[in-house]
Amino acid sequence: MAVSLPRRCTALLAILAAAFAVVIALPAPPASADPEGGTKKLRATLEAAAKGYDQAKTKLAGSKKRQKQLTEALKRSEENAKALTGQVNAVANRAYQMGRINTVTLLLNSSDSGSFIERVQSLDMLAQMDGGTLAGYRTEIENSKRAKIALESEIKEQQRQVNVMAKRKRDAEVALAEVGGGAAGGFVDPNSPAAEPAPRNSDGSWPKESCTVDDPTSGGCITPRTLHAYKQAQVAGFKRYTVCFSERSSGEHPKGRACDHSAASGGFENVAATGGDKSYGDRLAAFYVKNADELGVMYVIWYRQIWMPSTGWRAYSASGGPAAVHTNHVHLSML
Repeated sequence: MAVSLPRRCTALLAILAAAFAVVIALPAPPASADPEGGTKKLRATLEAAAKGYDQAKTKLAGSKKRQKQLTEALKRSEENAKALTGQVNAVANRAYQMGRINTVTLLLNSSDSGSFIERVQSLDMLAQMDGGTLAGYRTEIENSKRAKIALESEIKEQQRQVNVMAKRKRDAEVALAEVGGGAAGGFVDPNSPAAEPAPRNSDGSWPKESCTVDDPTSGGCITPRTLHAYKQAQVAGFKRYTVCFSERSSGEHPKGRACDHSAASGGFENVAATGGDKSYGDRLAAFYVKNADELGVMYVIWYRQIWMPSTGWRAYSASGGPAAVHTNHVHLSML
């Protein structure tokens, strides 16, 4: 017996409703899920720790530079003061021997007006010389005192920055420890080529940059420093498929401060790199680490390991596929 059209529609609607109910019942992915592995909280902690460490390191280097300059200035002042000591002693002896009365007596005993004028001029020249010697001596002594005080201040400043660096290092280690971030062997290549340094401010700090230049790897934008690092990697021979800017819920990619370099020559593959592809990733990670200070690298992630300037290589045990555990691509994050 044929089923009527209304009954057919009713049955079809019932099937669709049941399927829709199943879809709705499926659990949503956790808010912390991210294609790069890890969590938004972890990335934020690592970013704060890395930036704080870099700023303290820059201030420490600046303080050491000033300390060196002050040490040289102190040495010059002490040497100049020492050289003037003999002249100051001679001034003191003359003052003791002549005194005011003896000077007047010397002038009154002049036999004629010509002799009187000559003696006045001599005494005036002597006074000028003595005054210049004493003034120079006092200046060098004051310079020495100021240099010593400034040196003490710089030493205290250096200790403050060392303490900040130590704290930022601990912050990164604690955050990584929560994801199994113990010490790791890392990736080192003594033959990594040197990169051309990116521009810094006059005080050695990194300029603040935003996503202002076109990303050659996507339709988005990246920072000038990220572009420089990407180009330097290409100059060094690392030219496999790369994506820098991408829309994500967290991390540096949407800020234009990160790049993902595929290990395979054909692009990102959903398998862990092996053989030549693994070697390529090893060498690329080592290149960024070696040139981290020149390029402004915040951290590098490759093959379940993460490198930061403060911690060195640590285990990075994110969960998921090759992309999440970074076994099919090298991740670069920039300051």
